[in-house]
Amino acid sequence: MSGAGLLRRWLTNVLIGIDQLANALTGGDPDETISSRAGKARRQGRWWGCVLCRLLDWIDERHCAESIEEDEGGRAL
Repeated sequence: MSGAGLLRRWLTNVLIGIDQLANALTGGDPDETISSRAGKARRQGRWWGCVLCRLLDWIDERHCAESIEEDEGGRAL
């Protein structure tokens, strides 16, 4: 893998880690991303999930739906 590829992988990993930390700080499962949690919340009709997913999907089409991790979220508060 080239230097640019390694840098991209490192940056992606760090951003996912920050995302998971933010999710844990707000009461979510520490191994789940905010996008996954929001996608599940939207499926349940929770207002905050609908609002956040609308924003994320505007930036990256179908972001929440494609980010849902069905096997994560069990350790949320």
